[in-house]
Parts: sequence; C-alpha cells; structure tokens
Amino acid sequence: MDRMQVLLAVSFGLFALGLVGVAIRRNVLVMLMCMELMLNGVNLALVTFAANEAAAIGAVLVFLIFVVAAAEISIAIPIVLLLIRHRRTLDMGAFTALKG
Repeated sequence: MDRMQVLLAVSFGLFALGLVGVAIRRNVLVMLMCMELMLNGVNLALVTFAANEAAAIGAVLVFLIFVVAAAEISIAIPIVLLLIRHRRTLDMGAFTALKG
C-alpha cells in the first residue's frame, strides 16, 4: 500500500471510531470527544487529498474545520457543564426533557 492509502485508512479508522463512540456511549463528554475524533478523521483525509493533488484549497478547508471545531467546543463545554450542574449526571438520557 502506498502512503495515501495508509493515511486514508487511518482517517477512516478515526472517523469510524468516533462514530461508534457517539452511537454507543451515553456520557456527554465522551460523545463530544468522539465528535472531535470524527472531525480529525475528516481533517486527515482532507490533508491527504490536498497533499496528493498539491492544492491549497485543502489546507484552507482544514483551517476552517479547525476554527469550527474550536468554536463548537468553546460553546458546547459551558453548556454541558451547566446541564451537568443542573441534573447532576453525565448520562445523555437525563437530558430528554430538553427536546422540543
């Protein structure tokens, strides 16, 4: 296997691991970490394609994904901490009353 195939396999593995973590785990903080793992898998695939094609647009997309991930965490963590303080649990099932 060449380098691109290995990197794409690793990025697919990261994304799949994050997807399984989001689907199986019920802990809110672990789910947030798994979503970040999925974003990093996509970033690795974008970097791989950008390096293979020598295109600058891949680097721009990776930078934008990093900005979105940082904004997501900076908003999600305080919200999750307030919910945990209110409900006294990390279980996602305790937050079903928040549905519209």
